[in-house]
Amino acid sequence: MSVVSIQNLVKKFGKFTALNGVNLELKEGEVYGFIGPNGAGKSTTIRVLLGILQATSGNVTIFGKDAWRDAVEIHKRIAYVPGDVNLWPNLTGGEVIDLFTRLRHGGDKARRAELIAKFDLDPSKKCRTYSKGNRQKVALVSAFSSEADLYILDEPTSGLDPLMEQVFQQCVQEVKEAGKTVLLSSHILSEVEKLCDRLGIIRQGEIIETGTLQELRHLTRTSITVQTERPITGLKDQPAVHDIVEEASGTVFSVDTDALGRMLAYLGQYGIQSLTCSPPTLEELFMRHYANEERG
Repeated sequence: MSVVSIQNLVKKFGKFTALNGVNLELKEGEVYGFIGPNGAGKSTTIRVLLGILQATSGNVTIFGKDAWRDAVEIHKRIAYVPGDVNLWPNLTGGEVIDLFTRLRHGGDKARRAELIAKFDLDPSKKCRTYSKGNRQKVALVSAFSSEADLYILDEPTSGLDPLMEQVFQQCVQEVKEAGKTVLLSSHILSEVEKLCDRLGIIRQGEIIETGTLQELRHLTRTSITVQTERPITGLKDQPAVHDIVEEASGTVFSVDTDALGRMLAYLGQYGIQSLTCSPPTLEELFMRHYANEERG
């Protein structure tokens, strides 16, 4: 079942086209990574989903309802965390969390207390005294202590230290296990790699690739370090091999992932003594996409 459906979304600001034919679908119970550099169109897409901006053209629905016309009804079932949280300066963090959870029918008080402890947040302090990271914590505690069906997270770990990022990742796993749906917009590629079932790469307002991480990995290369009994000959003539370097640890090169089996068979004839294969990271995939686009 589709929780979010975006079809041919176009958003223009005057003569500037911020989104140009974006298509995106989120299924129930999945974590979808939405990645791209600043200015690519991630936040604009999210604002259209939230009913803050009206699409110039296209069809955008959440829970089968129109994101613009039915925004009030939709918001009863979603939790949203922006990348830069602004809070009421004279309220305490605890008062803000209570306010947000009351808007969603009270939330879970035990869960609220558990999350405040996990995120190491002092809820008695006034919001004006909070650092950026603590403001993010208030928003995250509010979101994850509420009973939402869809979590829209736009750069949610901005300002958090690595330990708190781990806590955030645990929270995402928990809501996923509970059958909830998560849209995670991020430029922290390791975060997306750990959490997301599928992802979409957006560039200059257009989705340039979408699929599971496994499906997208065919587009990049696997790194190989190998030591053999006899010197390897003809390696540079193999069409799928790139960036050969001789190091103390052995021969190091990258190979197109879809040719990995053939390459292992080729190396086998030289008597493999040690072999290390490193799968491509999302960062490599991401940078290669952008390099290809720039060359195009």
